[in-house]
Order: sequence, then structure tokens, then C-alpha cells
Amino acid sequence: MAATKTTKTKAAADKAKKAPKAAGPKTAKAGDKPKKLSALDAAARVLEETGEKMTCKEMIDAMAAKGYWSSPGGQTPDRTLYAAIIKEIATKGKEARFKKTEPGKFERA
Repeated sequence: MAATKTTKTKAAADKAKKAPKAAGPKTAKAGDKPKKLSALDAAARVLEETGEKMTCKEMIDAMAAKGYWSSPGGQTPDRTLYAAIIKEIATKGKEARFKKTEPGKFERA
């Protein structure tokens, strides 16, 4: 039985050279900025700090005033926040961070 010689194709050789690096845990560097809050996280923080029932428009204004979150240019950030809060309440149920107290108003659960 004759031995056959196999060679890698150029594409296979290039692919082997570009092997993905092992993904290690990401560590914070000294010059990194703190992680930016999402609109939902910022809303939860505002409701926690104030302890009051608020509409989404009031939450958006408070989040911007405190520098937690500002709209990246959307026309209706309050409606987007409302939809996200309603979705969290529907999805998480009793573990949700928000509680709807009356039409259009929420408080921290």
C-alpha cells in the first residue's frame, strides 16, 4: 500500500493562522469609564431615590437632570420607557423592579 501525501490548501492554512484567541474574563482598566446605565436601570434608580410615584415623562426628565441617562435623539423616549417597564412587569411578574400604581404612573416594587 502506497502512502499518500496530503497537503493543506492555502485557505485552510490561512484559516489555521487566524485561529480565535481564547476569551478570558474582562477586567476593568484603570482608565475605563463606569458602565453607562440603561434607561430601565436609570428609571429604577430614580424611583428608588425619590420614593414617589412618577410618570415616564417625569422619570426621563429626572434621569437627564441627574445625569444617569439621556435620550440618544429619539422623539418619544417616554413612550419607549413605558413599553419597556410594562414588558418587564409582564415578563418578570413579582420579581419586576416596577409596580404600576395607576394609569401612567409607576413606583419601585
